[in-house]
Amino acid sequence: MLLENYHIVRLLQQQSQTLGENIALEGFEMAAPWNAVSWHQFDSITSKIAQLLIDFGLHVHDKVVIVAQNCPQWTCADIGALKARNVVVPVYPTSTMEQAVFIVNDSRAKVIFAGDEGQYHTACKIQAQCPSVQHIVVFDSKVKLASDVHFHLDDLLNSSPSQQSHDELTLRLSQTSLDDLLTLIYTSGTTGEPKGVMLDYRNIASMVEQHDTEIAFKAGDVSLAFLPLSHVFERGWTFYVLCRGGRNVYLNDTHRVKEAIAAVKPHTLCVVPRFLEKVYSAVHDKVNSAPAIRQKLFHWAIGVGARQFEVTQGRKRPSKLLSAQWKLANKLVFSKLQNVLGGRLTFMPVGGAALDVNVGAFFHSIGVPILCGYGMTETCATVTCNTLSNRVPGSNGKPLHAMEIKIGDNNEILVRGETVMRGYFNRPEDTAEAFDNGWLKTGDAGMIDTEGNLYITDRIKELMKTSNGKYIAPQRVEGKVSCCPFVEQVAIIADARNYVSALIVPAFEALEIWALEKGISVENPIDLLRNSQVLEHFEQRLKELQYELASFEQIKKFTLLPEAFSMEAGLITPTMKLRRKNIYSKYATEIDAMY
Repeated sequence: MLLENYHIVRLLQQQSQTLGENIALEGFEMAAPWNAVSWHQFDSITSKIAQLLIDFGLHVHDKVVIVAQNCPQWTCADIGALKARNVVVPVYPTSTMEQAVFIVNDSRAKVIFAGDEGQYHTACKIQAQCPSVQHIVVFDSKVKLASDVHFHLDDLLNSSPSQQSHDELTLRLSQTSLDDLLTLIYTSGTTGEPKGVMLDYRNIASMVEQHDTEIAFKAGDVSLAFLPLSHVFERGWTFYVLCRGGRNVYLNDTHRVKEAIAAVKPHTLCVVPRFLEKVYSAVHDKVNSAPAIRQKLFHWAIGVGARQFEVTQGRKRPSKLLSAQWKLANKLVFSKLQNVLGGRLTFMPVGGAALDVNVGAFFHSIGVPILCGYGMTETCATVTCNTLSNRVPGSNGKPLHAMEIKIGDNNEILVRGETVMRGYFNRPEDTAEAFDNGWLKTGDAGMIDTEGNLYITDRIKELMKTSNGKYIAPQRVEGKVSCCPFVEQVAIIADARNYVSALIVPAFEALEIWALEKGISVENPIDLLRNSQVLEHFEQRLKELQYELASFEQIKKFTLLPEAFSMEAGLITPTMKLRRKNIYSKYATEIDAMY
């Protein structure tokens, strides 16, 4: 089909006509009316928001910022702005004031949609430093407003837009084009100023069309949105879910994901490797403390599941004995683990970082299909992905059908295709530098196997070289260590050093429970980190976790830190990537002490 048939606004209008009173958006444990929004309501709300933006005086291609946690209002503001042919600029709710002000000034946004009271206060501070901002619209109706150019979204939706804005909206919708700019998504990067990635309607249309051939998702399926909508991964997936008539459930408190999964029972949800690592480590920790017979049953079942997975992928011949064993393993072990994840997951897209092979193998074995993919903000997320019939452990799958990949100098992955950005906003030099003869330079190193599957080896700029001349891929080492239930964050040090060391932020809740069981009594977390039994415990854990690593890759010394790497301290990006330079500077004394 022609890409013109995949314009996101028209696709959503078609679904609204078809699905009518079926639920499109659902706010997990939110109060009415945002607990459940029908397709008819979704179409009506977004059209009214578009008219309100027109009444505010916004012209075609004017910028609108959204700074809020996940909620149905987020998507309504997003699609409403798109109907008005405005350009949506997401800002992470956890962004620093400096980052947010830069983004708003760089994009010259005229309206800010803010979520709760804290985000409204942030928006007010932004407006004071950004002359382009004319209005603030707040999702939370309980927030007290400080200006007559600030509004509650619910009040605006209960008002009547002008006839002029109705006519103007009709005109704008009739003039939509796939070449219109749809969004600016500012990539934080680990160094330097954020850059606004320009994605247009053609990029999104191609993303939807390409996913149709790879993904088993149908109208009525339920997706849980708990990764931030300000990131291209969750927002792009939300676009796809709604364009295909799914129900999108919004979780605004990520700490409640376990309860949300149990209540919502999603067919799918986007996850990052850290989520899977936590599930993996929690299960294995529970198994390790179980009676010997239950441990034996678990490990037997995992072995059966691994062999059955190879059968499903056509890499192993089926047998009646294996089939019978798998049914028994599924009944006794796997079904219980699947129920923890809602019981009806058909697949989980995974992206954002490298996934440890052992973690991936575990989920494949228990019958929870995880589909690892590779992509960037600059490519509307997915470039390559595993599918239900092609899940190759350790790989990120094959390219979508309208995408091309190849390996360039220094093993850099190069990408070309319909979802690749048109460039960086107001940064022609950065745009030119990002491309090599029409191929986007990803900055990631990788390899392609004989079947066309892509493997990510590391970030080129993050490869570390020890003083012994050995190259270390930090994400590989950190991925292994992150599988430990007692580790929340880890940053390794190796560049120009003669061995690898690490700064480790413990998972304090798990560590305190362990200490209590061991009879270790301390008054505060800092004392806990200095306790000799705790240090021995981490040393033993590191030995177990690193057995697959070469000796030169293994962490030889470590320091436990009392506080997490945070965005506020400038130590991580909004997508949770480490700002290594800042970390090394802040903890220079601790690092030097390890050498």
